[in-house]
Amino acid sequence: MAELAATSTSNNPLAPVIGLSFFAIASGFLMSLIPLSLPAFKLDENLAPWLASIFYFGLLIGATTIERIVVKIGHRFAFILFLSLLIVSVLAQLALPNTVNWLIARFVAGIAVAGVFVVVESWLLMTNTAKSRAKRLGLYMTSLYGGSAVGQLAIGPLGTEGSTPYLFVASLLFLAILAPLLITKGQPEKQHLEKLPLKEIKTLSHPAMLGCLASGLLLGPIYGLMPVYISAQTDQAQYTGTLMAVIILGGMVVQPLVSYLSTRLEKSLLMGMFCLVGAAGAVGILQANTLAGLIVSYLILGACSFALYPIAITLACDSLPMAKIVSATEVMLLSYSIGSVFGPMLAANLSDAPNGIVFYLAGCLITTCIYMFIKSIKNIRAGKTPVAG
Repeated sequence: MAELAATSTSNNPLAPVIGLSFFAIASGFLMSLIPLSLPAFKLDENLAPWLASIFYFGLLIGATTIERIVVKIGHRFAFILFLSLLIVSVLAQLALPNTVNWLIARFVAGIAVAGVFVVVESWLLMTNTAKSRAKRLGLYMTSLYGGSAVGQLAIGPLGTEGSTPYLFVASLLFLAILAPLLITKGQPEKQHLEKLPLKEIKTLSHPAMLGCLASGLLLGPIYGLMPVYISAQTDQAQYTGTLMAVIILGGMVVQPLVSYLSTRLEKSLLMGMFCLVGAAGAVGILQANTLAGLIVSYLILGACSFALYPIAITLACDSLPMAKIVSATEVMLLSYSIGSVFGPMLAANLSDAPNGIVFYLAGCLITTCIYMFIKSIKNIRAGKTPVAG
């Protein structure tokens, strides 16, 4: 118990949150910039889903190796390492704008981003109570999605052509590195980290893993294909950056509600409720005939799609000791990555339909909703507490 108390005291969230905020602005802008900048670099627009999938494949591969690096060098140096690797991948895209190099660069970027996610999530989640974990993860998600939303707004003033947008991204990532470089204290004790054995991985919450999988199936296409979908709509094209910002802004503003409800409601039920409302947002996109209606619908879709991951990951970590949090976040990121790899390709198969990606997102949300409601009913009948999920 004394060791846990010491770990909690030394675990300061300042460096990861500041670094994450700059990373999020850069990453949010980059995710929309890449598919939109393909024509400027004379690359086939059909490359967009492949770039999204290869990125998330890198995320998947990274999720299986990050823990060993964190254990060896600690959270702070791991954070610096992965941000540096991401900068290299961005500059490589700019230096050699061809199909093969961009696919390789995005694969490397996926590995780097996996490292950033595991490092920051585990850094913040390594605290003693479920309530504290929920609050910290809410702070994490607010910084991540708030920064991503701000990043979308750079599309207008910076455009999507030439080297300037990519140099802007690299500069923001350099600023992100300054936080762990200058704030040298506050990382969790690396010697306390333990690997989850296979038998314990099998006992992790199935709704938690499926929630992370569904989150990947939703967010992969939202980041990788939604900018292209919006820009192809004649009544929405001029608002591409704004509507993408609205989607991610929805993910930010819902986080306080997620933090509040996740300790008060059964988590499978909560994920099911968000999926149901998110499906209604997708229907709203198809039915809206005014800009205000579109904004509200995109906001709802974004809020509900981005709500799943924090609920799922806190569900997975609720009953775990701090020493196993890194390993658990790695498993959850692996589930998310699997969904993210296949999501863009599945959605792209519906691209011939005028609103294929919207139908795809609605289908994922409804399917997940049904599963979560069934699991929730079973949990309630079994007498499980809301926090246990």
